[in-house]
Order: sequence, then C-alpha cells, then structure tokens
Amino acid sequence: MTVHFVGAGPGAADLITVRGLRLIEKAAVCLYAGALVPRELLDAARADARLVDTANLTLDQIVEEIRAAHANGLDVVRLHSGDLSFFSAVGEQTRRLEALGIPYELTPGVPAFAAAAAALGRELTLPGVGQTVVLTRVANNSTAMPPGEDLATLGRSRALLVLHLAVRETSRIVDELVPFYGADCPVAVVARASRLDELVVRGRLVDLPALVHDNGIKAVAVIMVGEVLGDATGFCESHLYSPARERATAAEQPARPIADCVAGACRARVR
Repeated sequence: MTVHFVGAGPGAADLITVRGLRLIEKAAVCLYAGALVPRELLDAARADARLVDTANLTLDQIVEEIRAAHANGLDVVRLHSGDLSFFSAVGEQTRRLEALGIPYELTPGVPAFAAAAAALGRELTLPGVGQTVVLTRVANNSTAMPPGEDLATLGRSRALLVLHLAVRETSRIVDELVPFYGADCPVAVVARASRLDELVVRGRLVDLPALVHDNGIKAVAVIMVGEVLGDATGFCESHLYSPARERATAAEQPARPIADCVAGACRARVR
C-alpha cells in the first residue's frame, strides 16, 4: 500500500488535479481536513471507503489511522487544503511515516496564493516592476517565526509579500512594512479564494486594518503587499515574445539576448 498526500486545492472542488481526483476514487481510506477541504471531493470516494475528518484529531491519532490502514494493506489518501509544499504540516507526518517504514507519495495542488492571483486577474511578476514573490506568514497563536524571517527583514526587499494566517495582525503588518513599502503601497486581501463566497478587497497599505475589519474578513484569507498590485499598464513587455528577440534552431544555440527594463524601456543585452 501507499499513503498519498494530496493537495486538494484552495477551495473550489474542481480545482483539484486530475491525478488527485483519481487517487481519491481508488483509495480505501481517506483522511481529510474537514474545515478546509471541499466536501464535494469526498463524493468521489468509493462507497466502502473509510472517511476520516482530521479536524479534531492529534498528530498521533492521524498517524495511527495511517498505520492501521498500512497494517491491513489499504491505500490511503491524506487530503490537505491548497498545496503540500508550504504551511501544510505534511513534513511532520512524513517524518513519522519514515520512522515507521510506511511508503508515501506527494501529489501537489493549486495553492491559495495562485487562486488569489486569479481572483485579482493579475500576474504576480511583471517585467521591471517585480520579479520576486515571498510566501510567508505572521506568527500569532502559532509556531514562532525563525530568526531573520520577520516582516521587517523580509520587507527590506520590497518584493511582493503574500501573507498567510495574518488577518488578525493587520495593524502590526502596517507598522512593520510602511517604512519599506510606504503608506500608499497597493495591497489586496482575498478571502476564500475560488469559492462561491470569494471576497476581493483592494486598497492602500495604511488602510489595511480598516479593509479587513470593515469587510468582516476573519479567516481563510491571504494578504498581498507590493507595487506589482498597482497600475497594471506601466511595465515593459518581456523579451521572450519580442519581435526583436533573435530566434534560431536549437542546433545553432546562439548567445541569447535578454531584456533589461530600465525606467520603463527595454534594452537588450547578451548573456
């Protein structure tokens, strides 16, 4: 048997991958985070599948469910919201499985920040404006952030910050980021991205606490801070599709020109 950790996506049931859905359809046991995973996904499970809501289970209890299934030769799907690569608590589970000699595989899912970007209708990396996205969170009633990963340190880059689990810390976010981004820096808050009750709010960094409070946003939201969220017209086009870009066959492999964006104008250089 194998334990399949599957990213269930950001909320909409039809945003799970085809691979993930097929694994649900075949699994004898399915463990899922009931508060976050779309209930419709479980409709795809076998009629005789054991369905376990892990919302109120401890890590020990979750691992015991998996161990028991393994002892009986049953395949397991462990559904997590979003993607598995960050803020999923998958690492602590796989560490236990490795100690027990239980095999597992990971199937990625659509992350919440990608669904939020789609809701905003934005690419998060624009030539000459922003090419870096920092995915992080704000420590509140949770594990402390490691040294050097505080907002002030990350904010010095002025890259686009995507903050998870942060809607209760908006005043702190403003206090720590305004010195680097400025009070008028564009922000966006996307709650329940991809769900029927999705909510998108845009504004200025200095107004973030009011934006969250006045719209009743309390959970299941990401906050984005960065200039790339502003005017979507004032950036140069990428060199990739430029008619000025030299194109050749793979066999020729010439030196490849790359576009630099300087003050809104593109300038070619050779790497």
